[in-house]
Amino acid sequence: MQKLREGIGNAKSVAQLMGLEGMMRQNYYRTLDELIPKEFSFMERTKRPPKDAFNALISFGNTMMYTTILSEIYKTQLNPTISYLHEPSQKRFSLCLDLAEIFKPLFVNPLIVALVNTKQIQLEHFDFEEGFVYLSEKGRKIFIQAFDKKLKDSIQHRQLKRKVTYRYFIRLECYKLIKHVIGDTSYKPLKVWW
Repeated sequence: MQKLREGIGNAKSVAQLMGLEGMMRQNYYRTLDELIPKEFSFMERTKRPPKDAFNALISFGNTMMYTTILSEIYKTQLNPTISYLHEPSQKRFSLCLDLAEIFKPLFVNPLIVALVNTKQIQLEHFDFEEGFVYLSEKGRKIFIQAFDKKLKDSIQHRQLKRKVTYRYFIRLECYKLIKHVIGDTSYKPLKVWW
């Protein structure tokens, strides 16, 4: 992973940079697979539709994160269709996708790993159809409750010198973007210190 990261500065095109990102993502998912019970093991990230239970959890968790980010964007002056990483589009909220790149590995994936390792989510919480898998109603309820609870967890913020919830961290990221756009301070994405 570190070797791939070092290649970022040498990328000569967007295609090369995206290739490095793809390889990093594959390594990340391989590592993630090592942290979960065998019954949730997955070979690759699949979506539209998810082909196994773990991919179904990732897809559902990412969707929850996108909607949470959108609700925080709406509390600011930002336009959710104007983005800086993903191709802007009037047909989708691409800024949510940009900000989710920060919060999926920080929030969604650890939550999923915790839910399957503590057996709060089990294979019985999924509906298996031919060619795809999705969370059952009971599984969605368990996931949503855990997601909402984690959004309320707080961490001591180094600059603000007070506790901040995960939900508020999302809004703070929006404020940092606004400050960057108006030329106040350069944008520096959230890096975990806890």
